[in-house]
Amino acid sequence: MAQDYVWYQGIPFPVVDFYPEVIKAAHEELVLKGENIITVTYPKSGTHWVIEVLSLIHSKGDPNWIRSVPTYVRSPWIETASGNRCTVERKEGPPLISSHLPIQLFPKSFFTSKAKMIYVIRNPKDVLISGYYFWRFTNLAKKPESLEQYFEWFLQGHVPYGSWFDHVRGWMSMRKKENMLVLSYEQMKKDPRSMVERICEFLGKALEPGELDLVLENSSFQAMKENKMSNLPCIPEELVPAGFKINRKGIKGDWKNHFTPAQTQAFEETFREKMAGLPPELFSWD
Repeated sequence: MAQDYVWYQGIPFPVVDFYPEVIKAAHEELVLKGENIITVTYPKSGTHWVIEVLSLIHSKGDPNWIRSVPTYVRSPWIETASGNRCTVERKEGPPLISSHLPIQLFPKSFFTSKAKMIYVIRNPKDVLISGYYFWRFTNLAKKPESLEQYFEWFLQGHVPYGSWFDHVRGWMSMRKKENMLVLSYEQMKKDPRSMVERICEFLGKALEPGELDLVLENSSFQAMKENKMSNLPCIPEELVPAGFKINRKGIKGDWKNHFTPAQTQAFEETFREKMAGLPPELFSWD
């Protein structure tokens, strides 16, 4: 690869489909509208799952749309060149958009708009493990040589989209705004029906019981794993290996199968330092 990352204002980004001028334009020029529904996460926190749910809420559980249109077209990432173009040029369809941007680089227009944002937070230890396997087995950004190396990168914020701790601290400052809904990946796994009901209430959408059942059925881990359109279709094999699944395990607590006791202690010390002052109940993973 010609370079390991694309850098913008001190934040590392993947090298494929990312350009400083596009990220700058998204931040300074992109106009978000009141009807926009935005999914924002730190990478590997449940982004694709929430997009699948939002897509199915729009179709009232009918899976035809999610099985015929890729995730990144249904809800384009505004910081990528293709996603930004898709967002600007879109003439019809639900106004879904996605982003992993930290708060300081997010479109300025959002903060004076009535656009609704769903922010998903996940146990950062599981985020680290999921991120390791994703970046290790794709050619989209700098590849770690080992989990030990990626562990150090993650704590330092030297991974795509920068520090998890900074990302979450930034966005949690917005958590009490009326147009922001914070979801926990762990709670979503524990009770997906309640999660879908909360999203519907937040968006002012009503589903019949049978439609809600279809949303849950077609957004399940197994359904998404079998849905080609939910697994980075049309991406060249030199970037994403054939048969690669965006949904690796879809479980919580997998970090326990990977972290050493020393890593667990180091992570928890860093977490306490970086997240000091935020309510502990925001980070209830179990």
